[in-house]
Amino acid sequence: MTAASRVRRRRALAAATGIGGAGLLGMSLSTEADSPQFYALTLGLAGTWAAGALAVGPLEPGRTQNLRDALRRQVAGPVLTGAGTFGLFYGAARLARYIPPLNRAIGSALHYADHGSTRLVPLTAGANAVAEELFFRGALWSLVGESSPIAKTTLAYAATIAATRNPALLLAGTATSVIFGLQRRASGGFLAPALAHLTWSQLMLRYLPRPP
Repeated sequence: MTAASRVRRRRALAAATGIGGAGLLGMSLSTEADSPQFYALTLGLAGTWAAGALAVGPLEPGRTQNLRDALRRQVAGPVLTGAGTFGLFYGAARLARYIPPLNRAIGSALHYADHGSTRLVPLTAGANAVAEELFFRGALWSLVGESSPIAKTTLAYAATIAATRNPALLLAGTATSVIFGLQRRASGGFLAPALAHLTWSQLMLRYLPRPP
């Protein structure tokens, strides 16, 4: 197989993963909260992102020079980034109370957390956070190369989130994709953005202000 044919194959696999992921995401948020269908679809979505990432490849975990550098670059920094990102969204959620369409959209998204299993919802959210980073900041990032990877992966992620038809999720997905893209560029791999995304998602589920 030539280099050009390998690139075409990777692009086809990436496109198929994106289309499949968008479809599963849209379907999952059209099911009843705490239903078996919801958990099956969200776990299937995480599996789709992870399988697609492995198929597209390659996956670069990150650059580290020593243990201290690894802890700073791949653990402490990403956790603080995820927590800081949550802080920004906490403030945005407060402001959104004065914008009825966004307030309703936030309530619609949080409905699945508030009416779901306290064990399964964080599990599926965490699995998707990591799997999304494997695909978007891992495989897709390596596929697009050095030509504007943050912009390209953000556009791809936003196109996926658009399947939910939820403006709050679309805004959140676009903003976090840029932030986690910067984390990917700084760390040189997918591990840091995956940990940042995981931290952010768990804080969002637990502590984001609910609409009145």
